[in-house]
Amino acid sequence: MIEMNEFLLVFLVCMLAGIAAGVEIGFAGVSAPTIIAPVLIACLGYPWYEAVGIGLTAEVLSAVSSAYVYRKNKNVDLKGGSLMVGCVLLFTFIGSYFSQYLPNTEMGWITVILSLVMGLRFVTNPSGNRQQKFIEGKKSLRLILSVLVGCYIGFWCGLMGAGGGMMLMFGLTCVLGYDLKIAVGTSGFVMVFTALIGSVSHFYYGEMTDYIPAVIICAVFTLLAASVSARLANRMSTRAVSYATGSILLVLCGAMILKMAAGL
Repeated sequence: MIEMNEFLLVFLVCMLAGIAAGVEIGFAGVSAPTIIAPVLIACLGYPWYEAVGIGLTAEVLSAVSSAYVYRKNKNVDLKGGSLMVGCVLLFTFIGSYFSQYLPNTEMGWITVILSLVMGLRFVTNPSGNRQQKFIEGKKSLRLILSVLVGCYIGFWCGLMGAGGGMMLMFGLTCVLGYDLKIAVGTSGFVMVFTALIGSVSHFYYGEMTDYIPAVIICAVFTLLAASVSARLANRMSTRAVSYATGSILLVLCGAMILKMAAGL
């Protein structure tokens, strides 16, 4: 009975985490580990490194599905995204290696705080294109910024488990001046590769065998939620998508902060 209750708890937590992560992937290009890792750490007591590995694995097919939907609606910058992929992949692998030495609790809190900051940003600045005029027509500057953003985001993805994530969205919208929907679609495209290499790295360096059931449950529900959310997002206005995803992030972060604070 105890084992059955434990499995039901794991199933429920992973299902809800997967749905929340899928919604964020489809609506805002936020990486699955940003949502899944804090939930698994706070509710199930999973180690940080393994929790991130579960999120990255769940993200792979979900990012493929989301990017495909956005591509069909012409909301993916393949040229710009391809430029960043090489830099992101290399530094994701490097960051993934160093992340295994970071403490669980502190990194969990950092992730929640960053989620809260980005949630506020989506709500208060729904357009997200303040830098568009600054870099318009400056191809060399855009190229340099793309490389720098790719290197930084790649390291951050591997270190914090954000396979594209909020930092990538911040770089695409605030630094490179992308429209929000194009940024989400391009983020999904880049996340396919970062999540894949991050997942492989975490399985190689970590002890993931005991967490296979959680991986499967999170992957299934993240994929389903991301597919539905991406289709809905492409039918909504940019402002509506921004408000929706910001609100979801704020609610989730509030719940995680209360849960983690209660365990202190």
